Amino acid sequence: MSNISSKKYFITGGGTGGHIYPAMAVADVLAEMGDDVEIYYVGNPNNLEYSIVQQKGYKFLPVYIKGMPRKIGFRFLWWSFKLFIAVIQSLYYLFKYRPNAIFGTGGYVSAPIMIASIIEGKIPFMMHDCDAQPGLVTRKLAPYAACVSLAFDKAKDYIKNDNCHVNGNPLRPRFKTLTKGLARAGLTLDYNRPVLLVMGGSQGAKSIDDAFVEIVKELSTVNNIQIIFQTGKKNYQDITDRLSQLYPHYDKDKNILVRPYFDDMVTVLKSADIVISRAGSLSLSEIFASDVAPVLIPYPHAASDHQRRNAKFVEEQGACIYLEDKDTNPNSLKTIINKLLNDEELQSKLKANCAKLAQYDALKDIVNQFVQIAE
Repeated sequence: MSNISSKKYFITGGGTGGHIYPAMAVADVLAEMGDDVEIYYVGNPNNLEYSIVQQKGYKFLPVYIKGMPRKIGFRFLWWSFKLFIAVIQSLYYLFKYRPNAIFGTGGYVSAPIMIASIIEGKIPFMMHDCDAQPGLVTRKLAPYAACVSLAFDKAKDYIKNDNCHVNGNPLRPRFKTLTKGLARAGLTLDYNRPVLLVMGGSQGAKSIDDAFVEIVKELSTVNNIQIIFQTGKKNYQDITDRLSQLYPHYDKDKNILVRPYFDDMVTVLKSADIVISRAGSLSLSEIFASDVAPVLIPYPHAASDHQRRNAKFVEEQGACIYLEDKDTNPNSLKTIINKLLNDEELQSKLKANCAKLAQYDALKDIVNQFVQIAE
């Protein structure tokens, strides 16, 4: 890679982990490439990205913007005014700090600074989109980007940009180096017994949580499997209250680990054999790199139905068991889990097909392409 000493970079993307963690992975690599590199993160201080950026120690530049209302009306007009203010604020940041380039992961949080870049006309930006069908911001702004990175080959059908690369999603390097044995040791799990991970992304997944909580006791006491249950912060209290009613001593059961959220998802995913998950693109990329057999339950109200498209793509590759959200209940989950536990050949097949989809070099490729547009 090129010498990027004395460079300034704006990184943007927020709202959900699927936008934040790819952006942070790029920021972390850039920060390690020179003592004089300055990283500024543009995000909404009311979102998850603020606390993550604070932990990392990067400078945070606030923009107060939320998702676009889907219907024309007063709320849309108010949102348009807020977007206008956020773009003006972003122009101020560009003229004050004069970054060499901007990297954004799509979504509403990244829109103002990239629109400001188009207006300013001299500071280039690169976009990365995680989904099989790129989001509205990516589709609309991609023609103006100096470079576009995509996670899925089929996403190219939606993008108008000649400098477009299918890289996959940027993964934290430990996904390539951490072994299952070390991951389980880090969570004090028994290496020789199956581990089931249930997660709904950074926001949780109420329908999955509500169904799964009903079968936790049976899976632990009858199946004797180890369970990692990430409920999401919003659902944690309700789920633990319900679990206390169904299984009063669950917190003393060494088979069960219940948390609202894990900061270290690398260790959690790498420790698992089976994972039940939504189908956000970043989650999928991390699943592919984790030697697990996935059960995917796409969120039915995701923008442009992108989670269902993502999950169907994985199913077509023979790399998951697909379950609709409306069909998610204690019985359907128990049936699928038992099927995977009792059919080692199926479990191995899903793991092998997932591994074929893993793209470990995506982060390196994305950073290389970004550095090139900044020169």
